[in-house]
Amino acid sequence: MKIRRSNRLVDMTRYLLEHPRSLVSLKFFGERYGSAKSSISEDLGIVKHTFQTWGQGRLETIPGASGGAVLTPFYSKENAQVAIDNLVDRVNDDSRLLPGGYVYLSDLIGQPEILRQIGKLIATQYVDTDVDVIMTVETKGIPIAQSVAMYMNKPFVIVRNSSHITEGPTVSVNYVSGSVQRIKKMELSRRTLSAGANVLVVDDFMKGGGTINGMKSLIKEFDANLAGITVFAEGRPVNDQRLVDNCTSLIKVETKDGTGKKIAAQAGSFMENVFDKKVEN
Repeated sequence: MKIRRSNRLVDMTRYLLEHPRSLVSLKFFGERYGSAKSSISEDLGIVKHTFQTWGQGRLETIPGASGGAVLTPFYSKENAQVAIDNLVDRVNDDSRLLPGGYVYLSDLIGQPEILRQIGKLIATQYVDTDVDVIMTVETKGIPIAQSVAMYMNKPFVIVRNSSHITEGPTVSVNYVSGSVQRIKKMELSRRTLSAGANVLVVDDFMKGGGTINGMKSLIKEFDANLAGITVFAEGRPVNDQRLVDNCTSLIKVETKDGTGKKIAAQAGSFMENVFDKKVEN
C-alpha cells in the first residue's frame, strides 16, 4: 500500500532518529512505503533541510546502488548554548552542596530531558571523532553513558569498583583517588573492550580526576586508545591539583562549604573546546 508523503516524512524521521549514524538504503525506504526512489530522495531532502534549519544535526545522502542516508544528530552552536544555560540554571542551587565540596546531581541525571541534553551535547563534541565505545564508572555515570551511546549508536561499558561474578574474568587496576588521596581499585570485564578500540570516557562529576585517571589506566591495559574525556560537571580539586588534562566539562561548579553554603555554577569548557576550536581550525 502506498503511503502519503506526510506519513512517510513522520515515519522516516522517526526511523532515522532511532538509527543514528547508520546507513539506511533508499531501497529500504522505497519498499517500506511502496514509493519510487525519486520520491524517497525528495522526502530525504525535506528532512535534511529541516534538521539543518533547526540546528539539530545533518542528514547525508550517499549516491549509488549501495548508498542511502545517514542521520547524525548534534546541536548547532546556538542550540548547544541554550542547553548549557539550562543545565547551569538547574545546578545553580545552594541546597545541592554536599560535604567535601561535592554537588548533588542524582535528581538531574535521572530526568530524561536532562539526559537527552547531556547525551546530545557530548555526541556533538565527538561528531567527527572515531569512537568505538563509551566508557564510564558505576554508578552515576551509567545513565550519561547510555544517553551518549544512543546518540552515537555505539556500545557503552561500565567500570566496576568491586568484583561481580556475572562479569566473568576481569582486568583490574589500582588508582589514587584525587579527592581523598586513597588507593582504590577498579575493574572491567575482559569481554567488554577490544585491543585498538577508540574509547570515549564520560562521567557525572570530576574533582581531582583520580577516577578518570584510573579509567585511562584500564584503557592502556586493554591496548585501547583514549578518544576523549567529557564530564557533566567539574568542581575545584583539592589544593587545585588535578590528575587529568584535556577533559571537557559541560558545567563548572564553585562551592563554598561551612556556615554559609554556596554554589556558583557556570558554563564549563564545552563551548570553547567544541565550537571555538572549530572556528580556529
